[in-house]
Amino acid sequence: MDQSVICPRFEKAMGMMSQRWTGLVIYQLLTGPKRFCTLETSMGISGRVLSERLKDLETHGIVKRDVYPETPVRIEYSLTEKGQALKPIIKEIEKWSQAWLPVESD
Repeated sequence: MDQSVICPRFEKAMGMMSQRWTGLVIYQLLTGPKRFCTLETSMGISGRVLSERLKDLETHGIVKRDVYPETPVRIEYSLTEKGQALKPIIKEIEKWSQAWLPVESD
């Protein structure tokens, strides 16, 4: 295979993962289901952007949205099987960052 030609699937995957906050949303969901407000607070992301990212990830089948008919209604986001398949990749990026990126002081 000619390495100078980029596979369209790889290009699509990189485009999806390179959207701002997408990787961090997936990283947060690796530990289990989270509520919207928990994600918003832990990441310091605006509600509008988080909502867009979650919808995009849901459209791609990476995140699922579970609605629990309680009062008040509880909504949780979690990774699908397809989303869980990203775990080794995300963990390798985490490992690489620990080894190669300097700690920034405040």
